[in-house]
Amino acid sequence: MPLLHANSSVLLVVDLQERLMPAIAGGSAVLDDNARLLRAATRLGVDVRASEQNPAGLGATVGEIAELLPRPAQPKTSFAAGFDPGPGTVVVTGCETHVCVLQTVLALLERGRDVAVVADAVGSRVESDRERALDRMHSHGADVVTTEMVLFEWLHDSDNPAFRDVLELIKQRTQSC
Repeated sequence: MPLLHANSSVLLVVDLQERLMPAIAGGSAVLDDNARLLRAATRLGVDVRASEQNPAGLGATVGEIAELLPRPAQPKTSFAAGFDPGPGTVVVTGCETHVCVLQTVLALLERGRDVAVVADAVGSRVESDRERALDRMHSHGADVVTTEMVLFEWLHDSDNPAFRDVLELIKQRTQSC
């Protein structure tokens, strides 16, 4: 899985929920990068799936993210998103990196799936937990990528009809930093 391709990727958004996000270090940046990925996925025809950990306790998916999802998030009580997100490389984002994201990624890898974790689109309450989880996922075979890497790889070529739209998403990120 050297390069990601829009036609063979699934974006899996893990547990970006109302009661959880205020506690996440850099939570607003995590939400912004997830929104960019979701907008690009829609524009490029990438399949999108999402999960919610115990929504009765942690609330629903944050409104701005829920509005961008093509289908409602699937509720779960297991820390790993145990459902099959469909064929292709699974591009994983969400919270918390060291709990639900980590366990989801390790379970996918155990099932032989190709996985890319978007480092700037995952978060934890404590930054060191996020960093150690990214290290662990990488050591078990997950690619660790960034939002911009994913967007350009999904585009593949500046002749892509979605290039200008996706480039606008990239510029928004640069301007907000």
